Amino acid sequence: MTVGVGLRLGRARSMAQARKIATYVLVIFVLYTIINQPARAADLVQVGFVGMSNAAKSIGQFMHDLVN
Repeated sequence: MTVGVGLRLGRARSMAQARKIATYVLVIFVLYTIINQPARAADLVQVGFVGMSNAAKSIGQFMHDLVN
């Protein structure tokens, strides 16, 4: 194994570990927000779903206009 390959493997492992830590921090933050401010968390979820719904409608309208 050459030095370059070893460095790439080390970086890949550290990036995977950083991603795992970031995921844990995000999950803890979400749970903390839900427990401490459930009404605010529900509002944020609703805003997210409205945004996804609007995006889906826009894509559908674009495809419809593209076909016509």
